Amino acid sequence: MSPSFDWWGNKDARHMGTPVVVKMDNPNNWSMVELEGPLDDDESSFLDDGPMPAHRRPERTRNKNAKQFTWVLLLKAHRAAGCLTSLAAVMLGLAAAIRRRVAAGITDTETDKSNKSTAKSRLYFCIKAFLWVSVILLGFEVAAYLKGWHFGSLQLQYLLVLTKAVDIKGVFGSIYSRWVLIRVEYLAPPLQSLTNGCIVLFLVQSLDRVVLCLGCLWIKLRKIKPVPKGNGPDPESGEGGFFPMVLVQIPMCNEKEVYAQSIGAVCNLEWPKSKMLIQVLDDSNDPVAAMLIREEVEKWQKAGANIIYRHRVDREGYKAGNLKSAMNCSYVKDYEFVAMFDADFQPKPDFLLKTVPHFEDNEELGLVQARWSFVNEDENLLTRLQNINLAFHFEVEQQVNGVFLNFFGFNGTAGVWRIKALEDSGGWLERTTVEDMDIAVRAHLHGWKFIFLNDVECQCELPESYEAYRKQQHRWHSGPMHLFRLCLPDVIRSKISIWKKANMIFLFFLLRKLILPFYSFTLFCIILPMTMFIPEAQLPAWVVCYVPATMSVLNILPAPKAFPFMIPYLLFENTMSVTKFNAMISGLFQLGSAYEWVVTKKSGRSSEGDLLSLVEKEKKHQRGESLPNLNEMREEIKQEKIKRKKHNRIYTKELALAFLLLTAAARSLLAAQGIHFYFLLFQGISFLLVGLDLIGEQIE
Repeated sequence: MSPSFDWWGNKDARHMGTPVVVKMDNPNNWSMVELEGPLDDDESSFLDDGPMPAHRRPERTRNKNAKQFTWVLLLKAHRAAGCLTSLAAVMLGLAAAIRRRVAAGITDTETDKSNKSTAKSRLYFCIKAFLWVSVILLGFEVAAYLKGWHFGSLQLQYLLVLTKAVDIKGVFGSIYSRWVLIRVEYLAPPLQSLTNGCIVLFLVQSLDRVVLCLGCLWIKLRKIKPVPKGNGPDPESGEGGFFPMVLVQIPMCNEKEVYAQSIGAVCNLEWPKSKMLIQVLDDSNDPVAAMLIREEVEKWQKAGANIIYRHRVDREGYKAGNLKSAMNCSYVKDYEFVAMFDADFQPKPDFLLKTVPHFEDNEELGLVQARWSFVNEDENLLTRLQNINLAFHFEVEQQVNGVFLNFFGFNGTAGVWRIKALEDSGGWLERTTVEDMDIAVRAHLHGWKFIFLNDVECQCELPESYEAYRKQQHRWHSGPMHLFRLCLPDVIRSKISIWKKANMIFLFFLLRKLILPFYSFTLFCIILPMTMFIPEAQLPAWVVCYVPATMSVLNILPAPKAFPFMIPYLLFENTMSVTKFNAMISGLFQLGSAYEWVVTKKSGRSSEGDLLSLVEKEKKHQRGESLPNLNEMREEIKQEKIKRKKHNRIYTKELALAFLLLTAAARSLLAAQGIHFYFLLFQGISFLLVGLDLIGEQIE
């Protein structure tokens, strides 16, 4: 029943307090306007039929009208109830998702059967043991707290225990006093030393991040940008200019979701057909996928594209073996440059026109790398957080290293190589799972220079599930450590300058590939919980909160739209440290999955604008055999995605760490450590969400 507003008609009551006008379109959308000061004639006419005479206007008073105040409270209560209802719906949805995960009972240990006795199981065993010890210690501390055995500082605690100034009696009191003595005399000193060491590494890595940001700022202020030395090609006339022979390679393996759009995009590159050959390098062991890819290539061949299909029966060497096999073809000697695109990449038609001209009159240039952009960066929370990391990688790391050092890690795709540089560096080698970084390091040691083009983008797809992202990150962090072991002697013996050797060893490999995952996992997932149970070892609040927050702000600067996700980004990066740390250890000591190659799962998302542009090209070339129908292609991809079901699983290491951090958060409450408690609580929740595979859910 709607409320009655007849009391507005009572002119005396109307001026007993400050007038309030409430506008309600529906129960969930209302607004309140409080009219300050005495009403003038216009405002008064809003409330009755005519203006009020001046002699009848009462004096303004501070007392609120009771009915107005009641209605305001009711409306605020209604809004609060709406918020609680929404929150309850979210919690119910979360509980339902958790129940489904637990009911399914699928864990990462069941799906990763190939790694039974590797670093993964060992790390999980250590985390689980640490968790049980923490639960026991928490029970001890809670019992001691209830008895009043809690102390303010190390000195006071040590003194009180030794002199028995407090009433500690019985078996429990004896055990607890001995525990305090053990942690003070034997556990706290080495833990504090480890803490200080990790803090130093943390500050060094943070300083490196600040220097990179300052370098990026300098580039922006000075408007530094690579410029081709020659005149470049003339796409209008098709003659003259710089149109060298270009080989384009698309390596793929069982990627049914994305093969059509990548082949279509590459076939529409603007370059003379007589001077470009496209190789589709298929390593698929799925007969259906191989058949579909072959048929797609045949369609484009009939449409006039200069494209060939190569299929390997044996996947020896994975991607590196595939590329090496393709480069051994006899006709490759006729080409001067090779452009590479992974199966989910969709270069724009002018990609070669913007990259190849940089090689003209620049014989020392071996690689031109373009930036990645993403068609699904807003798909869910996981893709948004990935976009933050990759935006910083390209905008800051790659651009700064390209401008000041002429060296950076090749990203494996969306780049153009001088074939002579590949051959001079030894070609593709199958010794690691990061063949792109391997060839870049060897080319740099042979004196070749690299250029990064931040304004040339190539669209691709981000992993949308945590499982796919986790496997991708494992390969990206295991491979560099494996490569470091292999190429360290070559770096030391190379003829490049000492400072370039130092940059490659200490910055490129050790600091950014080894130290970063080591201190991130050790400091925030191991040391921080331990300092809660061994409070004599101190971890300053600025290490836990202020410096990481500052680094997160710097990381988000290249992707300003992601600022609302700063806190989730900080927590998720610490959560991913367990995967990165495990991968780093596996690669460094060649354990288990150090040479494991898993193709990142794709969802087959395409840029709508790119598909439309390709459709327009289809209409222009409808002569005889038409080009493949891209509208049908898009519909087939959509139907294929509907058929696929997402299989969520439980990640045991992440869940164990979640309970460990939540146990440490409960311990921090006893010591009234506010910042540490909130950090541990939210970090534990982050691990819990990841452990239950909820981080990649769709954003509605």
